[in-house]
This record gives sequence, structure tokens and C-alpha cells, in this order.
Amino acid sequence: MAHLIGSISTSHVPAIGGALAHQKQQDPYWKPFFDAYGKAREWLARERPDVVVIVHNDHGLNFFLDKMPTFAVGAADVYRNADEGWGIPPLAAARGCVDLSWHIVETLVADEFDITTCQEALVDHSVSLPLALLWPEGKEAGEWPVEIVPVCINTVLAPYPSAARCYRMGQSLRRAIESWDDDRRVLVIASGGLSHQLDGERAGFINKSFDQQFMESLVDDPKWITRYSNEELVELTGTQGIELLMWVAARGALDDIPVKQHHAHYHVPISNTATGLLVLEPA
Repeated sequence: MAHLIGSISTSHVPAIGGALAHQKQQDPYWKPFFDAYGKAREWLARERPDVVVIVHNDHGLNFFLDKMPTFAVGAADVYRNADEGWGIPPLAAARGCVDLSWHIVETLVADEFDITTCQEALVDHSVSLPLALLWPEGKEAGEWPVEIVPVCINTVLAPYPSAARCYRMGQSLRRAIESWDDDRRVLVIASGGLSHQLDGERAGFINKSFDQQFMESLVDDPKWITRYSNEELVELTGTQGIELLMWVAARGALDDIPVKQHHAHYHVPISNTATGLLVLEPA
């Protein structure tokens, strides 16, 4: 059976891609952000994941306002990165883990999740940037050292799935991973958040105290966030802060496993966005 090694939750601000392209990692504005990923990369070098299930949200590259599935799972053998209009140079394509993809699809459907299955898909910065931040050697080599299964959650067009439903979806992902008839090591990555709002009267809104409380809760009280409705979460974290649902799903994948925090970092602002990084492993 496959081995679930833990989870990494990270932000995916488009400006990060520009900073990487222009090699600004040591720039005073960017250095505190990029330096935080050193410990996560050291952990990855020790834990050696083979496959990454990356829970993310699409920003219009695959789905737009006319067609927006609540949950979608990639089942492609390759995922190419494409320009989204942010001016981020496309990064290397990622190899898909088709066998695990279909096992996840079958498990989610059996658990009564209605999903869209994508046998072809592009990936935007919500997938490419976490890969580049965690495996910079792959960015330079033009090939990532892991296979991926992208799992997309709608946080663009209301109605969104609730935090409780995303947590349950994470639990289903765990069942799929642990029942996969393969001995490979699997990491769950959550890509998105934390508090930010890009438009309207509250553009630039950041809620540092709520972000930090949320990150802390994921260690010892992961269902704390499920007390909030999505309307309350948007009020507390901003219109785009609802991306924290990806973090909720990733934590659901570690449900019933005693976990410990290996590394955490919180930094503001990066392009008017609160950024977070959280590495959890079985205790």
C-alpha cells in the first residue's frame, strides 16, 4: 500500500513567478519569503515523496465562469503550464500519475463526491509555483522530480463548497491514497491563500490574526475552521482568502493521524497578499 508522508500548505501569488523569473530571491522585499522554504526543502529531501496530490484552484486556464465544477481531478499523463496573462514565464510540464488519479476518482465517486474528471488539463500558477518553490532544482532542470495528481476546488465562482465538505473530501483522498496498491510515497500539497482581496472597496485586505489562528488550529484542532460559513470566511479573509479551503482539504487528508508541525512561516505582504507555509507530518 502507498505511504502518506504528510502535507505542505503554501501560498501561490502570481508575483512569486515573476520574482523567480528575475532571480529576486535575495532582494530585501522577497528574501524573507523565499528563505522560509529552505526547511521545507530539507524535509522533502529526507522524506523523498514520489507522487504529489496537489489540491489547488484554477484561475480561468481550464474552467471559466460559464463552466465551473465544484471538484475536478486530473487524470492526464502530462500537465503543461501555460501563460495566464500575468506575465509569468511558463515552467516545465509535470508528469501525471494516472494510476493514482483514477484510483482517487473512483474513491471520490464511491464516497458520493460529484467530480469532473480531466483526461487533459493545463495547470496554472497554483500548481507550477508550489513545484518551483519546493523543488527549485526541477525548475532549473526543466523536469520535476515527482509525479502529480491535481485536485481542483472551486473558489472562484459562488457557491463554493463548505469548509466541512472540503475536509471530508480530504478524508476521502486519504482513503484513496492509503488503499492504492502501490508502495510509493505520497505527499499532499495545498496551494492557495491566505487572506487577501484583489478587488472592490476592501482591495488589499489582510487579516493577520485570523490567518495565524487558522494555521495554529490545523495542528491540534483542524475542524475549528468548519464552524464558519463561506460568507463568514469571505468576510474574515477577503474575497480570494476563501482559497484556504485547499488547506482544509489537505488537513482532512491527515485526519485521525496524530500530526506535528515540522515547519511554519507567515509573511505579509507579498503583492498585497498574506502568505503562509505549513509542513505537517505524522507524529
